[in-house]
Amino acid sequence: MRREAAAGARGWRRATEEALYGPSGFYRRTEGPAGHFRTSVHASPLYAGAVARLLLLVDEALGHPAELAFVDMGAGRGELVTAVLGALPSAVGSRTRWYAVERAVRPAGLDPRVEWLPVPPTGVEGLLFANEWLDNVPVDVAEVDAQGVPRLVLVDAAGTESFGEPLGGADAEWLARWWPLADRTDGPRPAAGLRAEIGLPRDTAWAAAVSGLRRGLAVAVDYGHSSAARPPFGTLTGFREGRETLPVPDGSCDLTAHVALDACALPGGRLRSQREALRALGVSGERPPLSLASTDPAAYVRALAGAGEAAELTAPGGLGDFGWLTQPVGITDPLPA
Repeated sequence: MRREAAAGARGWRRATEEALYGPSGFYRRTEGPAGHFRTSVHASPLYAGAVARLLLLVDEALGHPAELAFVDMGAGRGELVTAVLGALPSAVGSRTRWYAVERAVRPAGLDPRVEWLPVPPTGVEGLLFANEWLDNVPVDVAEVDAQGVPRLVLVDAAGTESFGEPLGGADAEWLARWWPLADRTDGPRPAAGLRAEIGLPRDTAWAAAVSGLRRGLAVAVDYGHSSAARPPFGTLTGFREGRETLPVPDGSCDLTAHVALDACALPGGRLRSQREALRALGVSGERPPLSLASTDPAAYVRALAGAGEAAELTAPGGLGDFGWLTQPVGITDPLPA
């Protein structure tokens, strides 16, 4: 049972903002996110290759503009933009402008062609790709109290939670539209202990990022859930050195929560799984024919390794369950259905 508001406690959104992005925050550390968890970018170069192919599809849909943009949102230490730059044919790469958007300082040794920005550029044409960015946009948490009232959850630096005020205004409206706790009842009122993350800041952040495109495609990739299957107790958690841990907003761990991608979607946006998206971009976990082992053993070994990496990227219950939200701007969505 939650106690009443403790001195010094604040909402999870404010606490997460400071813990991740404050002067000594988790994302300011020199090792970067890759030092603590493994994303699709780190799992295999096949992922960057697929993103490069998507950029080529966007380029074609745009009619091959004189300047094509690639915007890496939440760039970490520039791993994805660097890999896509290397995977793109030089004829296209030479007219591509490369942007990495990240609040941490520019990493040493990053290709000088990459512009390092704290906010996304505006008025560009191309592909904006946000890989596991929205899950780190801080959000507040709501919980139903013993009287059946959804209230703001407060937290102190040690991770101890308490109740704040009953929800109202835009937060309450967002919950009613996208995560209605009142629909999960215990008799005449919502069951105590039900929780939800209030995704309104993510909706706003995504809309702002998309608005920077004059024409092109914006893609958000994240673990997520839909209105038909919201988790009853939320998904807020922590990660440290590759392991899931209790979420404590003291800067010692990543703080993340799955994304209500359907709420983020703007008109014309489309949701699909990473498995579906990567297969449409030519990433398949199918093993090479055994006959190749006798005719070209080295090629067989390479193909077998690639199939293993592709299988990890598209695996049900794992990376394959990531959601891809594609948002075309002034073009038809070029990602095959």
